[in-house]
Amino acid sequence: MADGHQHPGEHERAHDRAKFHAMVDGTPQDWAIIADASVAFGRDLPKRLVSHLKLLQGDCGGFAIDRLDHSLQTATRAFQDGRDEEYVVCALLHDIGDILGPRNHADIAAAILQPFVSEENHWMVAHHAIFQGYYFFHHLGLDRDMRDQFRGHPSFEYTAQFCHIYDQEAFDPAYASMPLEAFEPMLHRVMSTPKRSIYLREAKS
Repeated sequence: MADGHQHPGEHERAHDRAKFHAMVDGTPQDWAIIADASVAFGRDLPKRLVSHLKLLQGDCGGFAIDRLDHSLQTATRAFQDGRDEEYVVCALLHDIGDILGPRNHADIAAAILQPFVSEENHWMVAHHAIFQGYYFFHHLGLDRDMRDQFRGHPSFEYTAQFCHIYDQEAFDPAYASMPLEAFEPMLHRVMSTPKRSIYLREAKS
């Protein structure tokens, strides 16, 4: 590129790319090339997530600590409480959508995590913003009991517990959180192999 920097995909040679200009013209050979590239791209997802988490640094949004510190503190509390790695990664990424989706950040985090985590953990992340509202919605003229619409759901208490024990507690400037680097191996392990995706072939019985 003219700016002297290598951009994603620049290392690919022309013969490593599909030949079609419209999908209707694609061949099995084209899609084999694309599938191989997709595997390599997927392996780097944890690195991209770390880079995006770093965008949360320095943005406090009026809170006592910035958004990255809150994410690290939430994950550290979960880790030190003995939660498994999948849960800890959910805690780390639960607010990663704040930058691009400030009005629906939980939906973004849940969409990123869905292929890699249990249905219970996915539901927890997807609904944590509503459950977190129990602690402050009434100060803004909103219904703090908005979460009650989900009462009776199998993951209701699980999500309420996440918010009460880890999320709403994690705004303490004096808390000694683990560094982001400590969570990177967990990210790689949890996000290495999708459990479900429309792009996965079903195993033959």
